[in-house]
Amino acid sequence: MKTNPEKDLELHDKINRETGRIKWSELERHFASGSVIWVSEELDLIDVALRIAHDDKESIKQWMSAGTVAKVSDVQAQTWAASDETLWASVVSPFVLVQTEKKQLH
Repeated sequence: MKTNPEKDLELHDKINRETGRIKWSELERHFASGSVIWVSEELDLIDVALRIAHDDKESIKQWMSAGTVAKVSDVQAQTWAASDETLWASVVSPFVLVQTEKKQLH
């Protein structure tokens, strides 16, 4: 069954409400189990979460090919652990999507 993530406003709002900032140290056990997914700052975290929830394989495949969505690497994890980085996180079971804070342009 094809789903339509663009029209799923109820799920979009639910994901938006449940997205928040969290310290990397609180995510390390999820990283150890391989369930933490990095989302590039150039993408909208809520949109990526919504498309994963809808199992939008085509969008996910494109993002992975472009390198804008990937499992968190050991290097990323070590860097974030060293500074106990605060990340934006959104849970789409069984995954935790994370994104660094977007840099503000002045």
